[in-house]
Amino acid sequence: MAENNQDKRYPPNLGGVLKMAMDAGVAAEGAAPVEPMTEERKAFLKEALAEVCRGQVEEVEHIKQCLEILHKEEKSESGKEGEDAEDEAERESAFKVITELCENLDNARDLMVLGGLDLCFSRYLGHVKSGLRWRAAELVACCAQNMPEVQVHLLKIGVLPKLLQMTDSDPDPTARVKAFYAVSCLVREQEAGLKAFLTLDGFSVLTRCMQSENERLRTKSSFLLLNLLRSHPEEKDTVISMGMVQQLVAVLRTPHSSVHEHILGAICCLVEDCPKGLKECRNPTLALEELLKQRIKELGGKEEWQEELDFCESLEMTCFRG
Repeated sequence: MAENNQDKRYPPNLGGVLKMAMDAGVAAEGAAPVEPMTEERKAFLKEALAEVCRGQVEEVEHIKQCLEILHKEEKSESGKEGEDAEDEAERESAFKVITELCENLDNARDLMVLGGLDLCFSRYLGHVKSGLRWRAAELVACCAQNMPEVQVHLLKIGVLPKLLQMTDSDPDPTARVKAFYAVSCLVREQEAGLKAFLTLDGFSVLTRCMQSENERLRTKSSFLLLNLLRSHPEEKDTVISMGMVQQLVAVLRTPHSSVHEHILGAICCLVEDCPKGLKECRNPTLALEELLKQRIKELGGKEEWQEELDFCESLEMTCFRG
């Protein structure tokens, strides 16, 4: 992330307070010049700056304390059951605190510098305790979201293959969902992440997620597929060659749910300016035309399904009336 030009003596989140200081000495356009700052006003701004500095330092100290807990050697398997549970709970609490603090992007960057993300990867994403696995994946996602600098670091240390593996086969449903969330944060709007995703056959993982019994995973994976096809139409041929159209139509034949809206949106993307996609949809063995007519009839007059109905009508018009 590009650095800004604010004074390096202060933490990055001082921008708002610094703006207050500048605004105090600058008149609004068309307004009369403001009076010079009073000593009382100067004192207030000075204290506000000092308070923000203290707050930033305190949050970093909290992160360091939590990392000390996560770095500790774990109780041996021969230890008492109560001690093991207490140790696990302490580590879970540490993850919870760090995750909340890292909603502040500056703290997410600090955690990366302190080695916290490397620790998540090396020790906790593959941990035997599912509660620690999913909390580690959740923290990775929280830090990666909207932070290119952190995304690049995570891709560099090789987190994506592990996250895809967790998404695909972790026995804990929550861990799978949290890992997928982290994958999404590393792939959307991140060219290097998408390239790695393609290399690792990420679209196959998406397909299996959409066929999962986990409703949250099905919803998130179908939405990501739609997002990727819209932002990277050059990948249409890749997914069509994988048999994606047939897989998506198969999902449409499952009991109706909110997932179907994203699935239909994805199919619409695959036929837009794409003869290969059109050909696949028109394959008589799919019986897609009959399915669309039935779905249009079922959704008609139901406002809550209007967007899905629009996708159905658009797809029927493009594929079978064009």
